[in-house]
Amino acid sequence: MSEQDHPLEPFKRATTATIRAIAGDDELEVSFGQGPPSLRGNRIRVPLPSVGANQEEINAVRGMGDEFALRLRFHDDALHQARAPHGGPAQEMFQWIENARVAAIGSNRMEGVAQNLLASLEVQCQEAAFDSITTEAEAPLSVAVGLLVRQRLTGRELPPSAENVVRFWRDYVEEHAGEDMDRLRDVLLDQNEFADVCRSIIDDLGLLTEMDEPPDSEQDDQDTETMDEGAEAESEFLPEDVVLDDENMADENAEGESTMMEMDADMDMDEMGAEADPDEQPMQLPDDSGRIRMDVNYHAYTEEFDETIRAEELCDSEEMIRLRALLDQQLVPLQHATSKLANRLQRKLMAIQNRTWEYDLEEGLLDTSRLTQVIIDPMNPLAFKQEKEMQFRDTVVSLLIDSSGSMRGRSITIAAMCADILGRTLERCSVRVEILGFTTRAWRGGQSRERWIAEGKPSNPGRLNDLRHIIYKAADDPWQRTRRNLGLMMREELLKENIDGEALIWAHNRLVTRQEQRKVLMVISDGLPVDNSTLLVNPSNYLEQHLKYAIDMIENHSPVELIAIGIGHDVTHHYRRAVTITDAEQLGGAMTDQLAELFQTEPAAVKRRR
Repeated sequence: MSEQDHPLEPFKRATTATIRAIAGDDELEVSFGQGPPSLRGNRIRVPLPSVGANQEEINAVRGMGDEFALRLRFHDDALHQARAPHGGPAQEMFQWIENARVAAIGSNRMEGVAQNLLASLEVQCQEAAFDSITTEAEAPLSVAVGLLVRQRLTGRELPPSAENVVRFWRDYVEEHAGEDMDRLRDVLLDQNEFADVCRSIIDDLGLLTEMDEPPDSEQDDQDTETMDEGAEAESEFLPEDVVLDDENMADENAEGESTMMEMDADMDMDEMGAEADPDEQPMQLPDDSGRIRMDVNYHAYTEEFDETIRAEELCDSEEMIRLRALLDQQLVPLQHATSKLANRLQRKLMAIQNRTWEYDLEEGLLDTSRLTQVIIDPMNPLAFKQEKEMQFRDTVVSLLIDSSGSMRGRSITIAAMCADILGRTLERCSVRVEILGFTTRAWRGGQSRERWIAEGKPSNPGRLNDLRHIIYKAADDPWQRTRRNLGLMMREELLKENIDGEALIWAHNRLVTRQEQRKVLMVISDGLPVDNSTLLVNPSNYLEQHLKYAIDMIENHSPVELIAIGIGHDVTHHYRRAVTITDAEQLGGAMTDQLAELFQTEPAAVKRRR
């Protein structure tokens, strides 16, 4: 009778037993529910298929559990972090190849697991929109290499969406890294030796940077100490596309984070010339109007093909209406959150209430809360209060939204929902709102890269892509006239690369020259800047260092208040004031509380003694 009342209970019991058996851990906690699948410690959560689901859907859910179980049994996360390249496409490729190793171990031993993993892979690729890729520029090389390794190690055909990525890069990868890929099968069960060959493959493809490798030994003991710190550092990067266990990969121990930050600080010192005479260090202070100049250590190969464009110019009216309707469907369950957030922000921003009281005065109205003290000590003169006018601080908020390819799928949906809720809420609070987006015009360089190739590929060309900065809503535009523009974020072909540093400076310079007394810049992003065209021909931390420069200039040399919202990724490593949102459900709960605190400019007044 129990099984008839709960038709999915047999599936849950069988799946739980299988996951525990594969992982070799009878104490493993397995749960089923809504939201993304996750692996944290010894707890696994996988989706629950709907009643009547077909076999492929059931296999996909089983595959998610099998993948987590195999990872627990055959993957050493500490070893992986120690051997992984430090950031960029190389780190992403390293992760995808390691995922292929774990999947191959299970697939080669168990036929059922192999079918489940292929079904799960197809779901991942569809969620990442790999099935809609039509050109080589849209196909991530890192993902393609990981999928090719998986195919070679298992001897099985890839599912259609995965094959759609691989087909653009198969010949190139086989030509440059085929021999090293053949070596992987011999070291499949040795993660450390597998990592050695994996790094060779990355090197074959020209992605292993000089910063990642230990420098040549020199007589300076300080260099050796820096190398040791770098060897222990854990990577703070995550794959830019959808990975089932990205929540687990985001869990870094405190020691690893500290080491990474120390190493980054050392690199900043070297690259900015900090060991030279301080008077000779380049320092780009804001100009008289408060605008931030570009970092002297950063430049674009050409700015001729960059564009700043309004959202309505990128899409026809009918398509914009359809996309807006799609976004509205996602917002229906969150209507209550909008009202709740508005009430809290009204108090925090002081956009409605503009009066307050002064206490502990010698004259004025009697403070009734002090009656007990007056009775005890009638001569106490500080028992009065007086109402006073507060100077209203006119406020403008600019929302800068990462519109890159790594945001496709659920992340960009959450970002669009954040923008819509915050935009409507702040308008209700009499706060002007500007909503901006940033991406690039093309994958892997566009016209900038074509010009660089035509001119002989000079070394260290700087930023090598065509920027696209989007104005969804200007600060002075009425909300009702521009609200449908936010639907453009749901258009997947818009999402390409992200160059955060220049976008941050652009949004800041638009904001800082406005007349409002208080200016708030809120960045909504899923992590660090990534542009393959730029990173392949410059130092691998080139874009990240410029982002750090932009953040430092705003936080320490500008009247603009900077706040960051991380979508699925922790951005507190770079931004002083930040909050992380991992799912839409948080928009009505954690987001309401945490964002209200972020908008508070000063600590709450110290309560008077009773």
